[in-house]
Amino acid sequence: MSTDSHSAHGHEHHFAHHFRSAEHEYLTSKEGIWLFMVTEILMFGGLFVGYSIFHNIYPEMFAEGAKSLDWKMGFTNTLVLIFSSLTMALGIYFLQKNQAKKAAMSLAITILCGAIFMVIKYFEYTHKFHLGLFPGRFLDVAKVGAQHANLGMYFGFYYCMTGLHGIHVLLGMGLISWVLFRTVRGDFNSNYYTAVEGVGIFWHIVDLIWIFLFPLLYLVG
Repeated sequence: MSTDSHSAHGHEHHFAHHFRSAEHEYLTSKEGIWLFMVTEILMFGGLFVGYSIFHNIYPEMFAEGAKSLDWKMGFTNTLVLIFSSLTMALGIYFLQKNQAKKAAMSLAITILCGAIFMVIKYFEYTHKFHLGLFPGRFLDVAKVGAQHANLGMYFGFYYCMTGLHGIHVLLGMGLISWVLFRTVRGDFNSNYYTAVEGVGIFWHIVDLIWIFLFPLLYLVG
């Protein structure tokens, strides 16, 4: 596939032939990323709507389920993800300033934050499994001493929403590792950092979804 090029400040970026310019390629890529993000928001939005409907029908059962969660772990994970959003933004900022080493360091810290989030989530999950807090009909009502027989519905929402979010965190870590490798290789600079910005948008949306999940699951009983 033939390419054209755009050069400034000593860095050159080759853009595909079907784009008019590097700017056209950048804007088109960004629109595509946001379109994908809309589908992600719609997917989680459906879960939020379902949670809200059943929370209004069974408020006491949801309150009982929320008491089983460790809000301190959830709050710690919230702080970790907010900090990771900062380091992700710094990674893009340093690339815009042609400071690749600082950008690589920021991206590496972002990956580390994602790993910390998943480790905390692992301990949360294993502790609940130990207590018999499983989703749906798998909930051990006798072992848990549940006051509401359908408490498993709450944990169905909990595992579905946090599990789906956790998968997105892992995908985000993989994507950030990819742009980190390319950053170290010198593929990005102030003229071309579209891939990093796209991954950054994905990571910020993942963080934003958790900011809604945390109070909904841990605090709103």
